[in-house]
Amino acid sequence: MHQIKVSNIVIDVVRKNIKNLHLAVYPPEGRVRVAAPLRVNDEAVRLFAISKLSWIKKQQLKFETQERQPQREYISGESHYFEGYRYLLNVIYHDSMPKVEIRNKKYIDLYVRIGSNTEQRERVLTEWYRQKLKEKIPALLEKWQIIIGVQANEWHVKQMKTRWGSCKIEAKRIWLNLELAKKSTLCLEYIIVHELVHLLERNHNKRFNSLLSKFMPQWKFHQKELNDLLGYNEWSD
Repeated sequence: MHQIKVSNIVIDVVRKNIKNLHLAVYPPEGRVRVAAPLRVNDEAVRLFAISKLSWIKKQQLKFETQERQPQREYISGESHYFEGYRYLLNVIYHDSMPKVEIRNKKYIDLYVRIGSNTEQRERVLTEWYRQKLKEKIPALLEKWQIIIGVQANEWHVKQMKTRWGSCKIEAKRIWLNLELAKKSTLCLEYIIVHELVHLLERNHNKRFNSLLSKFMPQWKFHQKELNDLLGYNEWSD
């Protein structure tokens, strides 16, 4: 990776074995990155960035003006999400093993040991999210593998900052963002479909989009919803 500057904006340039240019603006500071095909030189990348300057500045301004989410303390009264719904966290201190329970479709009861600090409370809730997400994935993966006609060799869950999923095509290995536990099942299904389609088409090109539309006609709606939530904006050409 190297950098170029366009109108006082520093742009990270990464060359990959892809067919099209991909422009992305990342939170929280509005970092700009262009993924370019191996054959495309810096001057072509520069011209591409210049043509998208107004869009880049619009995304950066959005990050500058958006309200920052306060640092989580994992205390009673905080809002937390699960499967697309908002819940109020209710922390209960006790002398037994930590656990998490949903109550009355309104509260997430977080049971932790007396004296637990913020990091420990976060760890308990995070592992609960991980467990719940892992419980949902197998059935959805099996459903969509049959529909799409592909087979993933393995899948894993991990925390990711700038993407909802990824696919190692040669190994047929799929990674899913832990944050998907907080999103609706339809959003989770979209990411599973997206990654499985990569087993048919490596690149984000017209064929890839056509396959997505074939298997999940509403995929653009789910993509926008997730990208808005992640604060990730991309323009492909």
